[in-house]
Amino acid sequence: MVRGSIFMILVVIFYSGNILTGKAINDLPPFTIAFFRLLLAFLLLLPIAYSSAWKNRQLFWEWRKPFFWMTLSGVTFFNTFIYGSLQFTTATNVAVLETVIPAVTIVLAAMVIKERLGKWQWAGVGLSLFGALWVVADGRLLGLAQISWNPGDAIMIGAIVSWSVYSLLVKSYMHLFPALAALLVMNAVSVLVLLPFAAGEWLFLGLPDLTSGPALTGILYLGIFPSVVALLLFNRAVHLLGASRASVFLNLLPVFTIAGAAVWLGEDISIRQMAGAGFVMAGVYLTTHLKR
Repeated sequence: MVRGSIFMILVVIFYSGNILTGKAINDLPPFTIAFFRLLLAFLLLLPIAYSSAWKNRQLFWEWRKPFFWMTLSGVTFFNTFIYGSLQFTTATNVAVLETVIPAVTIVLAAMVIKERLGKWQWAGVGLSLFGALWVVADGRLLGLAQISWNPGDAIMIGAIVSWSVYSLLVKSYMHLFPALAALLVMNAVSVLVLLPFAAGEWLFLGLPDLTSGPALTGILYLGIFPSVVALLLFNRAVHLLGASRASVFLNLLPVFTIAGAAVWLGEDISIRQMAGAGFVMAGVYLTTHLKR
């Protein structure tokens, strides 16, 4: 129990570091960050997962369509949307908006695969969305029409929808594939998909300088810790704690990220943002942990 809890705290730290690092190196364009992160993760996974991926190549081909859409939604574009969002908005807003994902996933499950929701779950969905709007509007909900919307917060809608779709596909198909082999193939496909987008950035913005200290350190961190280490720790924690207990720790993501944004990035954190984060986390708890 204690070891599983330690693993999940490390997972949350690494995932909050994903947001903070993405903000710290946002001089690099988003497709470039995502491309090199996934390329590094692919190279790290290659020696430990290649044999399993090759052994199960027929399985990947047989289920290529759902696997491809899982890859696009969860691996290729989810973090790309996050890095794009961080070009315009704060790490705090991204962290809070990311925690809306469980509520949106449950709504999509009700719409697409007809899962039934109880009144407390619907209340949780509403509270989560209210909290997200509160953060985006900085507490001025009555003046939403007059607010100059931040494009970064709008881009985060793409990340939220991407991961919600990925979650539904994972529930239906991921059990078919060996975990590490699936991650290796997903990274390989994502690198190929992102290459033309990254090349377009290099064509218009020039080749990125990855030799500078912050850029190199940031890409190394993103490729190693959120992409590989956190996933392995999460899988182990789920084995030790169970899926429900492990998922509770993810509600700490905005807490760690807000603290890191204040200390590391020097972001000003308002009481209204903290209140909005509280609304979102309370809504996530109602949505995911109370029975119908």
